[in-house]
Amino acid sequence: MNKTDIKKIGVLLAVAGSIWGCKAPQAASNVENRPEVPQNFGVETDTVTSAIVPWKQFFTDPNLVALIETALKNNQELMITLQEIEIAKNEVMYKNGKLKPSVSAKLGAGVEKVGRYTSAGAGDASTDIEPGKEMPEPLGDFSGGLVANWEVDIWKKLRNSKEAAIKRYLGTVEGKNFVLSGLIAEVADSYYELLSLDNQLDLTLQYIELQKHALEVVKIQKQAARGTELAVKKFEAELAKSQSLEFSIRQQITEKENRINALLGRYPEPVIRNKTAFLTLVPAAVQTGIPSQLLANRPDIKQAELELEAAKLDVKVARAEFYPSLDISAAIGLQAFKPSYLVKMPESIMYSLAGDLAAPLINRSAIKAEFNTANARQIQALYEYDQTVLSAYLDVVNQMAKIENMQKVYGFKEKEATTLTESVGIAGELFKSSRADYLEVLMTQRDAMDAKLELVEAKAHQFNAVVMLYKSLGGGWK
Repeated sequence: MNKTDIKKIGVLLAVAGSIWGCKAPQAASNVENRPEVPQNFGVETDTVTSAIVPWKQFFTDPNLVALIETALKNNQELMITLQEIEIAKNEVMYKNGKLKPSVSAKLGAGVEKVGRYTSAGAGDASTDIEPGKEMPEPLGDFSGGLVANWEVDIWKKLRNSKEAAIKRYLGTVEGKNFVLSGLIAEVADSYYELLSLDNQLDLTLQYIELQKHALEVVKIQKQAARGTELAVKKFEAELAKSQSLEFSIRQQITEKENRINALLGRYPEPVIRNKTAFLTLVPAAVQTGIPSQLLANRPDIKQAELELEAAKLDVKVARAEFYPSLDISAAIGLQAFKPSYLVKMPESIMYSLAGDLAAPLINRSAIKAEFNTANARQIQALYEYDQTVLSAYLDVVNQMAKIENMQKVYGFKEKEATTLTESVGIAGELFKSSRADYLEVLMTQRDAMDAKLELVEAKAHQFNAVVMLYKSLGGGWK
């Protein structure tokens, strides 16, 4: 080995020492300088629930607020839900109209020729319209007037049907609120996941630069006969692995951005966000309140309750079909066999009034089937209500546990990342004093990198737990 090679090795060792002994990347330094997590972070038990907190107060990031506002204006699923509300509102108007008499204007014209040897024909032949003027043949029929029909709601069938429609209308409003809550939660969760991916990408790029420098060092060591081809291949493989991870994360970022764009109802475009200091962010504390508030704030529970009430009313409507129905019809107007006679009053004035009381007696199988169907739907609605309440309760319990566990996970991951970051510097010092080989330095650097990536993921899981708990409590639609 000549003096030039020795000088090269000395320079490379200095470079390696500067790499291993350098400060951790910015995202990692946030781990060390990050403020202490408040002890009251996560779930708080109080009589006040965070579900009543408006979403603009719960989410304070201005970029996230702007995204949510856009989603509330353009989201297609929300627009579909609003049309369902319109449909339910029109159904209420229809049911309300059935309670009132229907009045229609009627104009009619016709002609009739009856047989001579019938009672009507014989009567017409022997009748004079005026002295010396026989009944015309064929006989015309011209009329105009008002016709009214009304079903008297003696068994509250129509009123119960209207009330059921109102309940379903209110249910669609609660359904819209549930869609709002889910939409806001999904936008927020996707936003925090996007920030997490941004930080993972930054860490990966920093790690790639370190690996490139390390690879150059190993190549020169091989040239100076202080390294082997195996070490070079090992570092080349590590670099290729990191580079493949970079593009995998870039793809995830693209998909997450487009998922947010889909929620916002727009075509692909960059999502504005501030990715710096992600690890220093502390999720908002969530107050769960008391169980009865869950029933009062969850839109899906209120919707299921309204559907159950509507199903009960449907049973009453189906039962009323077995009872007699009273229909009243009336008409008033002008009628004559010749248009010119319509203005001759009072002779051309006609009116009628009739009432029908009818009840099903034979072959009531269709009515029975409808009643049985309504009864089955009522039971089904009851089970769906119970299922919704149970699911809501379990959602809250799961997210409360997730917040607590993710807080502990983050604490341990933070400790792991800090320890491994310090180990990188120690490994570099040991290598410079020939007490550690370069492979140990490589493994230490890789472990530190993995720990930092997992720390970022743990922070994203914390935000996910808080956002999902806020949604589970019924927050987000106000």
